[in-house]
Amino acid sequence: MTSVSRVSSVHHAQDEIDLFNILQSLWRRKALIGSVGILCAVLGAVYAYLVTPVYEVNTVLRPVALNDLDLLNRSKIYNLPPEKALKRVGAALDSYDTRWNFFRSRPELIEAYSSIGGTPEQAFSNFNHDALKVVQPDPKKTELLSAYIGVKMRYEKGLDGAAILNDFVTYAVERERLQLTEDLQVIIGNRLAEIDANLKSAVSEYEAKKQSRIARLVEEDDIKRAQLQDELKALRVQLKMRREARLAQLDEAITIARSLGLKRPSTPSAMADESLGNANVIRTEVNSQQIPLYFLGADVLEAERNTLRKRSSDDFTEPRVAQIRKELMLLASNRQVESLKARKNEAVFLEGIESLRVERMRLQGIDTDMKQLRLVSIDQQAVAPNRPIKPRKVLIVAFALAGGLLLGAIIALTRGMFKSRLRQMRTLEIEGSAERVVVPGMVRSGVNS
Repeated sequence: MTSVSRVSSVHHAQDEIDLFNILQSLWRRKALIGSVGILCAVLGAVYAYLVTPVYEVNTVLRPVALNDLDLLNRSKIYNLPPEKALKRVGAALDSYDTRWNFFRSRPELIEAYSSIGGTPEQAFSNFNHDALKVVQPDPKKTELLSAYIGVKMRYEKGLDGAAILNDFVTYAVERERLQLTEDLQVIIGNRLAEIDANLKSAVSEYEAKKQSRIARLVEEDDIKRAQLQDELKALRVQLKMRREARLAQLDEAITIARSLGLKRPSTPSAMADESLGNANVIRTEVNSQQIPLYFLGADVLEAERNTLRKRSSDDFTEPRVAQIRKELMLLASNRQVESLKARKNEAVFLEGIESLRVERMRLQGIDTDMKQLRLVSIDQQAVAPNRPIKPRKVLIVAFALAGGLLLGAIIALTRGMFKSRLRQMRTLEIEGSAERVVVPGMVRSGVNS
């Protein structure tokens, strides 16, 4: 066999992987593998015991009973079902502003989460991003239990995480309670302002109606007074004309009476008896016609005429004049107008505002102090844990040991392959030198033969 064929066969053998040889090589170097594994396990244990432990606490909030919010809901000002109150508190727990204000109020948190040369805002960013987490139930899953909101907090050793988380929940609930109080006060204030505006509008409307009523009453009295005065004036003119007509009648009757020689009252029958002389005649006169005025005689007529001429007023002759004067006196003062103007407490005369007054009194009687109001029920308070969640020492040591064993095996295989390569190279060198010695001898013997 030539050297070329031997080299190719050696390389062909090297290319084949013998699992048995690998296992045998690992077994021969089991001490090395075990040492590397133990060393890595020790390093993992050192890391696990030197790293700062991280703890986790959690609390669970659930909706309160319906009767806890009954007083607020019955006020008809703010409708807050238990589920809505829970979501409101959950939003406060997840609020950046709430967390920032709570963080600023706790110096130990600022110190724990601050880095060298860092600002409080950067420390809060670490706290907000890494420490707190709000947990809600998955809406896609059907839960037999009621809705809840969980809050988790992770913290390093040295902090009282349970107390901090409980204080944070209390702070968020109290902050939301104060916000609810402010909301109620604003809503009630707005409604009271609206009611006051409506009452003021009602008062203005009442004043306008009162002034309008007074104006109408005064106008009616003025119109009636003017009508009565016109009637009185016309009636006086009528009475004067009637008196003048009477005087004209009297003058005419006096002239006729004088021409007939009638000075005293007489009748047509009496005048007929005088014309008969001494005859005894009994005459009965039935006459439905009015006896002419001149039969009263000139003396009577002249006396009446003189009296009528001396008369300065004819008012007493007409009863309507007295009635008109009476009505004018009554119109001199309108008692309704005086009563309307004399009203002092205008509010008692307002109409249609009873509901506004009742609503105003109801709103003023609402207690906006929500200190005793329960918004959520703390189903589980945060309790200090017995062991940290990080680091998991056993798991770290186990992974370190497994990694060390793997690294030891890799080192052992690499070392075995390196030594095997060296042995093969030495074998090839020895075989090559032996062939160089044998070949020249064979040449000499062939020449001699």
